[in-house]
Amino acid sequence: MQSTPRFLQGVFAFEGKGLDRAAPIGVALGYAVPDGVVAQAVYFRGGNSAEELICVVLMRDGRPMRYFPIGAKGEVHIPLRVVEDLDSGTSVELWLAAPAGVTGTVVIDLGLVEV
Repeated sequence: MQSTPRFLQGVFAFEGKGLDRAAPIGVALGYAVPDGVVAQAVYFRGGNSAEELICVVLMRDGRPMRYFPIGAKGEVHIPLRVVEDLDSGTSVELWLAAPAGVTGTVVIDLGLVEV
């Protein structure tokens, strides 16, 4: 079976609006599954330069799908192999929530595979 890797990644500055108020991180962090294809998230890696906990939220069709908390000045690597399929037409985005007024930089790397 042929598969195609896709990546949502980059380094992004942020300012928190509250841990309960996630907002899009950047335009580059969105993906729509093409027609006739099924995709799966394979892994998430993230780093946080702030001195407070932040949370990256994987949104699926506008609703939270997974939460990835990243500790103060910390990093995470979370394998997601075959957690669930993303069917054709599904859109995913990465959003960020941080305590109000907290600023920093987040490093994001979400690996997906189309099958």
